[in-house]
Amino acid sequence: MKKWLLGVLFIFMVGVVAGGCGKQVEQTGQNTGLQKEITVSAAVSLKDALGKIKENYEKEHPAVKITYNLGASGSLQKQIEQGAPVDLFISAGVSQMNQLDTKGLLERDSRINLLSNELVVVVPKENQKVKKFADLAGPEVKRVALGLPETVPAGMYAKESLVNLKLWDKLQPKLVMANDVRQVLTYVETGNADAGFVYYSDALRGKDVRVALTVPNNLHKPIVYPAAVLKNAPQKEAAREFLNYLASPAGMKVFAEFGLKPGGPAGTAGGRE
Repeated sequence: MKKWLLGVLFIFMVGVVAGGCGKQVEQTGQNTGLQKEITVSAAVSLKDALGKIKENYEKEHPAVKITYNLGASGSLQKQIEQGAPVDLFISAGVSQMNQLDTKGLLERDSRINLLSNELVVVVPKENQKVKKFADLAGPEVKRVALGLPETVPAGMYAKESLVNLKLWDKLQPKLVMANDVRQVLTYVETGNADAGFVYYSDALRGKDVRVALTVPNNLHKPIVYPAAVLKNAPQKEAAREFLNYLASPAGMKVFAEFGLKPGGPAGTAGGRE
C-alpha cells in the first residue's frame, strides 16, 4: 500500500514539474519564438500617425510587435552608427539617411521616399500680429523657437528659409533652440516662445496654437521622409513587410489623417530615390 501511494505521489510530482516547464517554454515561445519584435527608429514628428499604425498592424499581425524609438533624426542616426539594434529607420531628412547609406548601414534596395510634409510657423491662438515673415523680427515677437539645425531636419529647413528671407541674422537674439520639433511646439503652447517653426502635421496636433504662416517650398530643400531597413536588422524580413505596409494604401490613409503626404519624386508613396 505504501509503495502504491509513493508511486502515485511520484507520478503526481512529475506531472506538476512537467506542466510547469511546459508553461515556461510556452511563455518563452510567446515572447521570443512566436512573436517577432521590430524596432523602428523614427522622427518624432511621426509619433501620432505611427501610434495608430502600430495598433492597426498588430491587430492584423498578432505575431509581430512594433517598438518605436522616437526622436530627432540626427540623434537617431548617431545611435544607429553606434550600433543600436534597429530594424527600420524613418528620417525626417534626407541627409541623415544619406550618411547611413554612405557608411553601408542600409539594406540594399530597401530605401524609399515614404512621406513628405510642409513647414509652417505656429503662434499662440490669440496672437493675430504675425501676418508675414518680417513680423518675426518685429517688437511683438520676443522669442522664436526652432529645432537645432545640426540634428533636427525641421530646424535645418527653418534656418535655410530664414537665410533666404534674409532674416537669420536679425533673429539671432530671439532664437530658442529645441531638441526636436515636438519641443518647439511645446514652447509655443506653453508661452515660452511667441512663434515656432514646425511641420504642418505637428501643428494639427497643437493645443491653443494656430498656423500663422506656411513656408514656401522654394525657400528650402524638399521635405522628404526617407525610410530604409538597416543592413544589420535583427528582424530584416519582418521590417521589410512593415515598411511595405507603411507605403501601402492602408498606411498612407492613416498618414493622411495626420496631415502627412506621400513621398517620392512624383508625390507617390514609396518613391525610390
